[in-house]
Amino acid sequence: MTIYLDAVWLLNFFIDWMILMLTHSFAKATNHRFRVMVGAIVASLLVPLHVLFPDALWSTPPGKLIFSVFIVLAAFGYKNIRLFARQLFLFYFISFAIGGGLFGIYYMLNDAIHVSTGMIVTYQSGFGDGVSWLFVFIGFPLVWLFTKKRLDKLVVQQLKYDEMVPLSICFHNRVHDTTAFIDSGNQLTDPITKQPVVICDEVFMRQWFTEEEWQLLYKAQDELNFDVLPEKWQDQCRIVPYQGVSGDRAFMMVLKPDWLQVTVNGNHLTISRVLVGIQFGSLSPDESYHCLMHPHLLKDVAVDSA
Repeated sequence: MTIYLDAVWLLNFFIDWMILMLTHSFAKATNHRFRVMVGAIVASLLVPLHVLFPDALWSTPPGKLIFSVFIVLAAFGYKNIRLFARQLFLFYFISFAIGGGLFGIYYMLNDAIHVSTGMIVTYQSGFGDGVSWLFVFIGFPLVWLFTKKRLDKLVVQQLKYDEMVPLSICFHNRVHDTTAFIDSGNQLTDPITKQPVVICDEVFMRQWFTEEEWQLLYKAQDELNFDVLPEKWQDQCRIVPYQGVSGDRAFMMVLKPDWLQVTVNGNHLTISRVLVGIQFGSLSPDESYHCLMHPHLLKDVAVDSA
């Protein structure tokens, strides 16, 4: 069997370089990207080392672990043990994530293995494995982009969940719980009473209304006509002007709750001077939250817990 060492070496260099680039991105490393290429060169040295010294230490799992330490050191340097461990574990995580995707693509596309009369038969062609080169030009970039996008979404989603708080609202002595998103952009207040407005969507708010009452509420919002409101809600309903993202001015129907309770870091605060705005629609596509919390209310939580 003929081994084209330069071709295999180049293949591994590109793979190592892209993995380290992804690690650099998610580790928020500040070193120059040229150093990442140096790390990829160090990582690709495993190819000639395996060929020339197949029984050496770096061919064993402990040896590969030690070698990966040198790879991360070459690519990112050393500042402290905590940061270095984070970069090393992230390097392994991305390697396994991409390697798993490549493994699946390989066996989906590979025709070098087939079953014949109950036996597994393999064969190879001259210039290595053609599917391996397919990894470089098609498979690996696709898996790399997929992994990056998924990890980006996970990071954003984690940030989003870190900004969510449990919320309870009471109307007419009926309490329902939900999750609220801390929206720093929500500065909506009633211009007359100066009470902050927590915006809740239709999915959550409908729990206090019958179908007929909800349709009347929607009609009152659409026509700005309080006369059509259900009688028991008339004293609690108000209209608050607001300006949308596009700059257009409109009016939002708000209700006065009996009370609202928010929980942040184990601290509970019950608030009565607050209004609940109604969003006729959904606030979150995945329904992970149903309310937009007014940030002013969280200042009260901080003061209460101090």
